[in-house]
Amino acid sequence: MIYLDHAAATPVSPEVLAAMQPFFASSFYNPSATYAPARAVHRQLEAARAAVAGVLGARPGEIIFTAGGTEADNLAIDGVMRQFPDGNIVVSAVEHDAVLAPAAQYDCRIVKVDAKGVIDLDDLAQKIDENTVLVSVMYANNEVGTIQPLRRVADIIAHKRAARAANPSALNPKPLLFHTDACQAANYLDLHVSRLGADLMTLNGGKIYGPKQSGVLYVAAHVRLQPVIRGGGQERNLRSGTENVAAAVGFAKALELAQVARHDEAKRLSGLQNLAFKLIAENLPRAVVNGSAKHRLPNNVHLTLPGQDNERLLVELDLQNILAAAGSACSASSEEPSHVLRAMGIADGDARSSVRLTMGRATTEADIRTALETLMQLAKA
Repeated sequence: MIYLDHAAATPVSPEVLAAMQPFFASSFYNPSATYAPARAVHRQLEAARAAVAGVLGARPGEIIFTAGGTEADNLAIDGVMRQFPDGNIVVSAVEHDAVLAPAAQYDCRIVKVDAKGVIDLDDLAQKIDENTVLVSVMYANNEVGTIQPLRRVADIIAHKRAARAANPSALNPKPLLFHTDACQAANYLDLHVSRLGADLMTLNGGKIYGPKQSGVLYVAAHVRLQPVIRGGGQERNLRSGTENVAAAVGFAKALELAQVARHDEAKRLSGLQNLAFKLIAENLPRAVVNGSAKHRLPNNVHLTLPGQDNERLLVELDLQNILAAAGSACSASSEEPSHVLRAMGIADGDARSSVRLTMGRATTEADIRTALETLMQLAKA
């Protein structure tokens, strides 16, 4: 089997599984309990929090463990926006549905992207006004792999924030915060929150060889959130419920491993990506590679094959034990063309002729050659 859908899910690495296993049996205790074995489990939970904070250049108290990226995105958006019913939120047109759906509950302004999926910075600056409370721009797109210029986004927000503070007549009590969904970025890109200028950041363990339904929301110390899940007050009273220590420990281990290996793995996968682009150019001259060529995740190959039905192609690939996707797994059941491709100006017909191949740690050159040769045969059939 050749698995080329790592943007949707990654296998749990052996090191992560080993780190998690004690918390399913011998160390099963509730970390909020007061007896000694429970206190030991609590120390392991806090060690995991400190490890994540170390990777992000944050304080342990700024790390909130969640049940995945979707919950973290919802906590970031609802947690901010519910405090400011007359405020607005600004998001890019290519965000994951986990951002777009909660943002749509509020006064939401959508920022355009260009044909490569890169955010229009001038449009962003125009969309931010005196009532903007939150800006959410993803770090790297889950469908086409385009990496957004987060530092430039953060600079625009900082400039707007400074202008707001310098205007004494405005008396604006609203914050202006920056959230980024970095779920696809953690395997390959720098996550240091100060260098990126982020006030809130979402991460997802299921994308980094950790357990599914594990995630983190980084919340800078100056950010105030309202809880979405209420109860016992765990996770700084922002995410009540008995902590999933196994998931937290697994997430922390997966994040550490991903960041240690990211430079070497990005270099290796870039070579396979270049091979894929070369094979496509030589054998599928009508194919169009979508997304930025220069600012792109190294594991992503997204292409349009004009005149082809991507559902047929994916079924035929599956029958030959090659697992790929048309786009986001979360939207796979929808009959609507991808909102990401639409935002990039790709026609609905071409969107339905597009496939996504996303590589991972186990992907080899032989896998890429076999997958592309098979795809070429199917496209010519």
